[in-house]
Amino acid sequence: MPDPKHLRLAVDIGGTFVDAMELDTRTHQVRFRKTSTTPARPWEGVLDAVTALGTDLSQVELFIHGTTLGLNAVLERRGEPTGIVTNDGFRDIFLIGRGNVPADHMYDFQYERPESLVLRRHTAGVRGRLDHRGRVVEELDAAGVREAARVLVEERGVVSIAVCFLHSFLDPSHEREAARIIREAYPEVTVSVSTDIVREYREYERTSTTVLDAYIRPIFERYVDRLERGLAERGFGGRFLIMRSGGGSMTSAVAKTSPTHTVLSGPAGGIVGAAHIADALGRRDLLTFDIGGTSLDACVIEHGYPVAAYEAQLEHFPLLIPTYDIRTIGAGGGSIAWLERGLLKVGPQSAGADPGPVCYGRGGTRPTVTDAAVVLGYVDPDRFLSGTMELRADAARAALDEQVAGPLGLSPEAAAAGVFDVLLARTVGAVRQITVERGHDPRGFSLLAFGGAGPLLAPLLAAEMGIGEVVVPFAPSGFSAWGMLSADIVDDFSRTVMTTLDDADLDGLETVFKDVETEAVASLEAQRVPAGRTVLERQFELRYLGQEHSLIVTAGRDLDRDAIRRAFEETHAARYGHAMDNRVQILNLRVRGVGRTDRPELVARPPGDGDAGRALLTRRDAYDFGTRATASFAVYDRALLEPGDAFDGPALVDEGTSTTVVPSGQRVEVEEHGYLLVRLVEAAS
Repeated sequence: MPDPKHLRLAVDIGGTFVDAMELDTRTHQVRFRKTSTTPARPWEGVLDAVTALGTDLSQVELFIHGTTLGLNAVLERRGEPTGIVTNDGFRDIFLIGRGNVPADHMYDFQYERPESLVLRRHTAGVRGRLDHRGRVVEELDAAGVREAARVLVEERGVVSIAVCFLHSFLDPSHEREAARIIREAYPEVTVSVSTDIVREYREYERTSTTVLDAYIRPIFERYVDRLERGLAERGFGGRFLIMRSGGGSMTSAVAKTSPTHTVLSGPAGGIVGAAHIADALGRRDLLTFDIGGTSLDACVIEHGYPVAAYEAQLEHFPLLIPTYDIRTIGAGGGSIAWLERGLLKVGPQSAGADPGPVCYGRGGTRPTVTDAAVVLGYVDPDRFLSGTMELRADAARAALDEQVAGPLGLSPEAAAAGVFDVLLARTVGAVRQITVERGHDPRGFSLLAFGGAGPLLAPLLAAEMGIGEVVVPFAPSGFSAWGMLSADIVDDFSRTVMTTLDDADLDGLETVFKDVETEAVASLEAQRVPAGRTVLERQFELRYLGQEHSLIVTAGRDLDRDAIRRAFEETHAARYGHAMDNRVQILNLRVRGVGRTDRPELVARPPGDGDAGRALLTRRDAYDFGTRATASFAVYDRALLEPGDAFDGPALVDEGTSTTVVPSGQRVEVEEHGYLLVRLVEAAS
């Protein structure tokens, strides 16, 4: 039994499985378990995973959680009835939006925007107005706010209200007063205030962010409350943190007041872990490649740091939240293979956790990527999830034959290979978006493969794009949970200033920075971060005057006009291939408050004798993409491989919860920490 409070526990919910990982901070030992997601009662899936792991929660000092609950609530339209209170005459800001058509529907003349999250009768305008400089033009009508709240709550039945006024980012007093009035009259109603979430210009984007916050907040609060209660009943008394979409974590209390910051928290855990790996393994330039049950997520780690963004997109709704620049496509292990006019498609529809792929035997009838992997011989039906879940290979083969292979006139194996070909083509497109289209040569990066299906496809992607090396960590299907264990506590703050760099009052900017830093320090103190572990990072959001898009550059402690411009021009040239003589405009000042935490240590293992034969389990026929034919694959037990071991493909490395597929023409080496390095034979020699 470990000493009290020497354990950390991370749990990540995906669309299909829940991953739980335990770390003993004294011995650096890691244990991992995987259970099925419970979509109807998601907190139960988390508690099931903890139970399966067998962790004594009374010994846990830290529980950190990544969840897609808010994301799924929006995608599936399961949020609570939401209302909007805004300025009189501007109640349609959210409904109209930017009036733009998505690029993939540009020539679709029958395109219709998805149904809004808020009905028009659930929007209300009240008197009161600030001008573009934040000066009061008309005082807030308190009686009008009360009447608007009465109509929305008593007549329209909303249970959550978003408050967003024009130009409030310059002076939030009207918004805060309106929120006070609503809460006083209807304390049971959830109220989200735009300037409590983000203080930046662009009314539509700020309104959208606030609406999404209000839409998911009641559900998120109930979920966290039930999870906290369930953990407490099982003896947990440590700290409860939740991952943020832009990296780092926050206390559960803060998360309940800012649930929009959690919508991409699951993928963020993997990015945090990847940054740690980049530093520990000396591979500063990494491409993360995360394939789970429902989606594929890719991100660039450049010079040891993930590429960040400050606006995300959830369906067609913009979100002004810090996030990693992740490219996500609906392509995962549960993605359905289907035909459209004789063409094979893969995703974005997913079989999810219930019923799941056909091979799960839970009632699924449509073949998926996982079913194709079973047919190709990559997944051993008797060893899936370390033997805790037997797969029905015959059912997978029959479904693929009936719905894909037969109509196309192919064998089931050829159809399964086609599923992987289509998935690979979609993957190449996603990776090109964040590399080639951003001025990066993917051949200069290592590919970090994780997620349950990441190591299945990563060696094929590397061969297709000329990437020299694939890195496969331990327990790749739980890597996002492992990454959460190294997450700092983070909070982000911003202010819109809207001035040119030449005209900017640097002393005034310094004053704004200090005001924002005061907010950041207060937030970290409220989350019990010791002063000695607090780091404040300054940034400018800049663009050439007249441009639409902006870039982020780091600001030093001493503000220097020439240094700021040089940093912007270097960033612009790296991204777009050129710099200009145009005037530079400052849009926003940003401060990231970081509370440093202790990270899991990667422990080097003693080298083995170089004979990988000790780990050879068997040989099995499977499809080899190197020769486009069935071949005999050597099957290795990952747990028995030691540093210094090396072997050539075709091979399969089985570790119970995931399988690394190594086609012919590629070679595996085990580095000093036990990570697998998969390289093209030419690159390895």
